[in-house]
Amino acid sequence: MSVIPGKCASSRDEIGLTYLAGKNRIDRQTRGKFIMLARFSLYGFLKNQCYYEPFMILLFLERGFSFTQIGLLVAFREICINLFEVPSGALADMYGRRRCMMLSFTSYIISFALFGSVKIYVSFFAAMFFFAIGEAFRTGTHKAMIFTWLRLQGRLDEKTRVYGFTRSWSKLGSAFSVLVAALFVIVTESYSSVFYLSIAPYVLGIINFMQYPSELEGKIQGKITLRGVFDNLWSTLKMSLQIRHLRRLIVESMAFEGVFNAAKDYLQPVIKGMALALPLFVYMEDTRRSAIIVGVVYFILHLLSAWASRKSHRIPHRAGGEEQGAARIWKGALVVYLLLTIILYMKWYYLAIVGFILLYVMQNLWRPILISRFDAYATETRGATLLSIESQAKSASTALVAPILGIAVDFVTTRGLGGGFWPVAAAGAGIALIILATDHLHRRQWP
Repeated sequence: MSVIPGKCASSRDEIGLTYLAGKNRIDRQTRGKFIMLARFSLYGFLKNQCYYEPFMILLFLERGFSFTQIGLLVAFREICINLFEVPSGALADMYGRRRCMMLSFTSYIISFALFGSVKIYVSFFAAMFFFAIGEAFRTGTHKAMIFTWLRLQGRLDEKTRVYGFTRSWSKLGSAFSVLVAALFVIVTESYSSVFYLSIAPYVLGIINFMQYPSELEGKIQGKITLRGVFDNLWSTLKMSLQIRHLRRLIVESMAFEGVFNAAKDYLQPVIKGMALALPLFVYMEDTRRSAIIVGVVYFILHLLSAWASRKSHRIPHRAGGEEQGAARIWKGALVVYLLLTIILYMKWYYLAIVGFILLYVMQNLWRPILISRFDAYATETRGATLLSIESQAKSASTALVAPILGIAVDFVTTRGLGGGFWPVAAAGAGIALIILATDHLHRRQWP
């Protein structure tokens, strides 16, 4: 049998070119996946350059506000988030998620400028309003973009892992921002100046959104009408109320996230109280001393939170499912809240800081699991709306709890009923106990 050398060479060349083309296509796909994960992670890193976060309550206290006044400011912010939350999710699903994210970051920038410049109590409500607009158009929307990308990639089974990975970069961003913020406060001796510093990362965040592919906008439904927005909102809300398990998820979000968001910032005055009691840096002014200790504690806290977010997908695997994993975290939260109640009553602030850090860690284990449980009920046209309903429920809970905690803290402080902050932990323990007590009944009623 004769062989034609030219044809053999041609066949080998064709096979080689086909192999290289396939390899290049795979390389491009791999590169594309890496680039989008990097962009999602960069969003979280930049979004969490919240240089003001460890010092916001200290700024309010420096302005002479009581905990009741601070609670009212927080409640106003959460009420505003509630008013815009679900419509913002519906607008994101209909008008485009990327556009709404850019609007969100613009509103944040306006709020930072106001926080840094105003001094009168009433003026802080305007700053809180723009901050709430930013929150309302952000929460739920970016998560929906991540899940859309996973659907397009055929990787929905990795949603807890991928969301936990991107969230871990958010927490690493928080850890980095704490060091920058603490250094800035030490140099300027001012809590308010860190708000101006927060503007630059959010400008970079807007530039990052411009690089997102258009398919992540979602299935935009052409011309937008007010009726269309509220029809989408109403159908999603009705679904949320009709499905028993979805109702339970919303209640759990209100209980865990709502109470945690109202309680977590009490860590700041606890740290400051400990910092001023320590015989360290006594030659420094109080603002600088507290900034050093706050920076160290929050840096450790955010590093542990990043680790928790990245490892959260292991809990459902080891517990036998997401529901069982969530129940384990609830039990851990109950134990920590109970211990923290005693510790805060006794004014053992060193141990209290450890307790608050554990709560942060559990919240970062909890959040990716919760979002994954919600996504089981999401569709392309309702994904952001459903997650916005969850966020709205959480905001409603915080709006209710924050002023109550503020009043309770002021009451026990003025009456000398133990350490000033124990009602914060007691409220968390009570809520966790109710959720765990009703968990068995809920499981029996699953369809």
